[in-house]
Amino acid sequence: MASENSERITVTSEIFDFFKKEAIDGSPGAVLSRYEFVYPAYITSGEDNKKMKVQGLPVTKKDNHNKKEGVVLIEQQSATTLDLVGEQVWRGALLLADFILHHPEIFKNANILELASGVGLTSIVASMIAKKVLITDVDRGDIFSLIDRNFKRNKALVKAETLVKEIDFDNHATIDENSESLKDISIILAADIIYHNQLTDLFFKTVLRLMSDPPNKILYVAQEKRYIFSFALCYEYFLDRIEWLRSQNLSTIKWTIEEVPIDFKQYFIYEKSENLVLWKISAELK
Repeated sequence: MASENSERITVTSEIFDFFKKEAIDGSPGAVLSRYEFVYPAYITSGEDNKKMKVQGLPVTKKDNHNKKEGVVLIEQQSATTLDLVGEQVWRGALLLADFILHHPEIFKNANILELASGVGLTSIVASMIAKKVLITDVDRGDIFSLIDRNFKRNKALVKAETLVKEIDFDNHATIDENSESLKDISIILAADIIYHNQLTDLFFKTVLRLMSDPPNKILYVAQEKRYIFSFALCYEYFLDRIEWLRSQNLSTIKWTIEEVPIDFKQYFIYEKSENLVLWKISAELK
């Protein structure tokens, strides 16, 4: 939802009121939200089997009725201006988090980059099973210290090596500055980053730049089509830019682009809107 106060437009995530939260003392507008989830069986079974082997007990299958539940604690703003929407959690981040947990064959022990990470929820979930997670955003507002605080709050979940760096879609020198951290990235994540056409252009130019370098990469983009502030029209432009990307650097890149069905298992507790979409973009270097 949104409200207008003089010349500034503020927005609040559609899922903000769905989760338990508490105000953070000394930080006006900031809240600590609880994002509850059910662990995938492959994580809990592995933990239980290790414990039983250490104790010299026979390994048995975990009872499906005894599901282990977890929570991701996220500090975020209750409302922001459009240029700081990354300081909130949006539904696409939860969809992408579900997809990660549902597909360990893709993400387990992978080297992952998240673009426009915002408060870091998706990266925190990826770090539960990945080898390395490079968390990036533009250095604006309080975003880097916010990411750091959220990772510290969830340190018990984090298993991967994690790095926080700046990648600015409008300044590709930030890509050059992080070349060492980027050289082994094979998976790129992005969630709910499209809200005006200029940003969409910059995003796809950044994607082209990143995916033109080895190794071969796969990008997963989760997005919700919204019908306020012309976000739905922005999604149409997003589709147009996908077609633009498909036509780029064809002499050196084989592109495979497809929409991914979102009927996979849901681990986080939220309303899975019919307006959610997930795209997979693969770049195979020739």
